[in-house]
Amino acid sequence: MRNATATKQKILIESANLFNTQGYKATSISDITKATGLTKGAIYRHFESKQDLEQQALRNLSRLLFSNLGSSIKEAKTFKTKFDAIFEFFENYMESPYYEGGCPLMNVAVEVDDSNSVLRQQAFNMLAQLRASIKVLFQNGIKNKQVKPDIDIEFYATIVISSLEGGIMMSKLERNKKAITHCVKHLEMVIQSVSL
Repeated sequence: MRNATATKQKILIESANLFNTQGYKATSISDITKATGLTKGAIYRHFESKQDLEQQALRNLSRLLFSNLGSSIKEAKTFKTKFDAIFEFFENYMESPYYEGGCPLMNVAVEVDDSNSVLRQQAFNMLAQLRASIKVLFQNGIKNKQVKPDIDIEFYATIVISSLEGGIMMSKLERNKKAITHCVKHLEMVIQSVSL
């Protein structure tokens, strides 16, 4: 008899990789049965529908993203080293991705913008969580007198996220690290310019 928790986790991992590489619309339940070696019945014992599986798979990708990124940030002690950890996480993504297919936030945001309101809301929540985390780093930097007190935190959080996501997109498309490396170099200068 199979372990239900392990089976569900296997379905989530395999389907998340498929959704993140092939797209949510393009991935069929048949694709998932091939990847997992399970039957459709086994998949539907764990998930109410394909939409339920999509939502849970994206939540799984989101947890993985924030867990790995959060671990890197927590180990760093200063404002600058926390941002160095973020930049290293994104720059190293090309050689050692935590999941197949690129950034799950960007992938789902682009695919479901107008077609799937539930996944769009999940992507929006992921972005909001990432933005809130970046803003907290700036706020703590100000509180700890490591950052200029009069900066526009919302502005800088937007610049950091959009530069990193854009750099990843360009690097994946061009199949080299040049774009993300350039974006990181620019962001390092930005962080230096707001630091005390």
